[in-house]
Amino acid sequence: MAVEHIDYSKMDLDENAGSKRAIKAIGVIANDGKITYNDIENMLGARDQIKDFQILMMKYECALSEVRTKLDVLNKELSLINNRNPFESIKMRIKTPVSIYKKLTSRGIEFTLDNINENLSDIAGIRVICSFVDDIYMLAECLANQDDITVLQRKDYIEKPKKSGYRSLHLIIEVPIFLTTKKEYMKVEVQFRTIAMDFWASLEHKMKYKKNIENQEVITDDLKFSADLINQLDLRMQQIREKIDASGEERE
Repeated sequence: MAVEHIDYSKMDLDENAGSKRAIKAIGVIANDGKITYNDIENMLGARDQIKDFQILMMKYECALSEVRTKLDVLNKELSLINNRNPFESIKMRIKTPVSIYKKLTSRGIEFTLDNINENLSDIAGIRVICSFVDDIYMLAECLANQDDITVLQRKDYIEKPKKSGYRSLHLIIEVPIFLTTKKEYMKVEVQFRTIAMDFWASLEHKMKYKKNIENQEVITDDLKFSADLINQLDLRMQQIREKIDASGEERE
């Protein structure tokens, strides 16, 4: 799946126009607490940082492309070695300007380019959907062992699921991108899930944001129970695959 591109080049680069609208944008935020893409544009325009923001987002997109290429290479090699693909699909996204603003301000951090770079590690995100749990760990290890990759953080929600039942393996990595005059390291969040984990997480995410739900506690318990069932299914399917692989080796 291709990167979800946001056309940052459409931001108004007229410094005067941005400065004139900045006060209006601040007023909107102060009045109702909401912020829009235009408000972000106005704030950046007032600081003469629109172009700098565009460049920063471009770098994150390039970092996503680098990680995608690494995963595609691993997929091709491992599919030949094991006669099957280690992952089913890849989903990629770049956080929107509004989402970036909300995440920073929710932590009490000012929306600035420096703060974006220093305090957020999931602006560029890639999700790898695997068939089996052992493929998750194998792919994550192959990626982490590459000499130009630095793993900054590892959270194993498969081994230790969240209270909600959420399961996934999360890596925050740094990957180099090569620009015209220099090399820079950019952060990318990589999530590994099985098909079943992704199915559960997608539905849980949608239902979590519905308002005025009756029997909220019952639904939460049902989701947790469903997550445990899905985990059992993942493990069972892996055992079946291992039996099939062993049977094939015996015939040879």
